[in-house]
Amino acid sequence: MYGRNFEMTAIQQHACPAFLTSIIDQIGSGPLTEERVVRSLHPLFSRVLQREGIYLANHSLGRPMDQAAVDVAEAMDLWYQDLDGAWGPWLEEMQAFRARTASIVGWPDGRAVVPKTSAGQGLRAVLNALPTTQPNIVATQGEFDSIDFILRSYAAQDRARLTWVKPGSTGLFDSAAITKEITDETDIVVVSLVFYATGQSLTGLDEIITRANECGTLVVLDAYHAAGAVPIESVAADADFMIGGSYKYARGGTGACWLAIHPRHLGADSRLMTLDTGWFARKDPFGFARGESVRRGAEGDAWLESTPAILPFYQARSGQQLLLAIGVDRLAAYNDEQQAYLATELDRVGVPTRLIEPRGAFLLVLTEDVKRDCRRLADVGVIADGRPCPSGQGGYIRLCPDVLMTRAEMRSAAEQIGDVIRS
Repeated sequence: MYGRNFEMTAIQQHACPAFLTSIIDQIGSGPLTEERVVRSLHPLFSRVLQREGIYLANHSLGRPMDQAAVDVAEAMDLWYQDLDGAWGPWLEEMQAFRARTASIVGWPDGRAVVPKTSAGQGLRAVLNALPTTQPNIVATQGEFDSIDFILRSYAAQDRARLTWVKPGSTGLFDSAAITKEITDETDIVVVSLVFYATGQSLTGLDEIITRANECGTLVVLDAYHAAGAVPIESVAADADFMIGGSYKYARGGTGACWLAIHPRHLGADSRLMTLDTGWFARKDPFGFARGESVRRGAEGDAWLESTPAILPFYQARSGQQLLLAIGVDRLAAYNDEQQAYLATELDRVGVPTRLIEPRGAFLLVLTEDVKRDCRRLADVGVIADGRPCPSGQGGYIRLCPDVLMTRAEMRSAAEQIGDVIRS
């Protein structure tokens, strides 16, 4: 039953849904402008825009569209009305989620995208597919806490040997330093496209992948802060794996995550086959046949697990559709303009910013006490967050204007941030 509708949903994901058609026509095909955004997009976010305050934590939990509630209700209505008959359209939606994800991140084939409930689950699936029980892993000290904790947990159980790449004196990571650590003994490299703490966009990715290929080393890219925020270079699609999710820039909430597998690892002769599996990974999951041989589904289906969580596919649908309809490149260009404007306003009130080049969707304000200053900002209605500096000295407040934010809001936010930082 499932898996037969992929061709149809791959076509559907390129079609602009009815609720967006007139909006996209209003926006037009040129660069985004505030006037067009306010007129066209703000009505699609009426529920979340009723909230008081200025939201600058879009790099964390993205603001959902009104349509998200409609989409989740659709999934529930199918359950109420059809009971187990809901599985047909539910699984079509899973396939559509896979196809849309592939389009957003430039992956070669939607069938090579495997739904996961977290990016960490995707990483564990890769680690549990390696032919060695104690792989040599190169990773940076700038990886997100989940990824870092998973790797350290494997090492603590003697399931991995880790080499950590430190940031340079500026707190940034250098692709050359990562490449230097890759040897013929390295089994896997784990690295972010955009680092979560600083927003640094890693350059020299082609050098890392080339060196890894020479050494027979697998590359896992964490694209959580890149997917939907910045255009992903085509070289990234030559990585062995990519992990990410919809929690942030895709506005899909929790659980709508994924593991993308390069098609070269999905053939019958692939040496990689994960132990993170379940009945949905079987060749005929609804056949319920038993046997001594393990016959897995085709392509990315072989990496599925047990009964999937369905609601995240519906949660994520409207955000993915918006990304595809407007285009990640246009959204990223508009975000660059917003960051530049916000930085100018912060400079005007005496708050220096750090604008790393190249970077993702947020800018930084250096502070000695991140938790204190974020709490003070929340008290005056500015929602932001912060992370310790990778160098270990002080921390950064992360500020991410999204497409909904107006210049008036950014001016107001700068005033409030100035008052907090100077106090």
